[in-house]
Amino acid sequence: MSDARPAPGTEMVFQWRKWDGSPHWRHECVYLGADHWGDWVGQPAGWHSVRPGAEFHAATPNVTLVPPSGDFALTVNRQHPRGLRIYIDLGWEVQWSDDPLRAVGIDMDLDVVRVEGERGTWVDDRDEWAEHSVVYGYPADVMTHLEALALDLEGRVRARVAPFDDATADVWLDRLEALDLAPRLNA
Repeated sequence: MSDARPAPGTEMVFQWRKWDGSPHWRHECVYLGADHWGDWVGQPAGWHSVRPGAEFHAATPNVTLVPPSGDFALTVNRQHPRGLRIYIDLGWEVQWSDDPLRAVGIDMDLDVVRVEGERGTWVDDRDEWAEHSVVYGYPADVMTHLEALALDLEGRVRARVAPFDDATADVWLDRLEALDLAPRLNA
């Protein structure tokens, strides 16, 4: 793990993998900076995300917090067409690699989601979590920690306490949009 960070505005990659080391989501991003919550990266509208069997271009700008705890990544969307405001990937070893242009993490299936409107906030992908805990043989201590963390995060998202409030991420979304980076729809 590196303590080095790129200059704000520098293009980088956030690379997820699964517990067995197989590749998962790879997001084109830009480094935005850090605050007391951790490091923030952004993905402008139209930038590419890909994993085996799926890909998309970000519908709207989003920012992701990489906290020092290394057990989740908080993504906040601005004006998402389906009202998706918050998506938290619970993870393991979510951190900077030895390459300061690459953040990495192990996707641990459970997610905390907040959608504007009636759907609200919930813990998602419990079925995938149960299945993968057997397939990948997640250690009991990792499972205990992440199950408790999912419920804790769900509560904090519902209460909209920082950094799960709108104001904290909106500062970083404004910084991302001020970069005025063009979409990459041909990636």
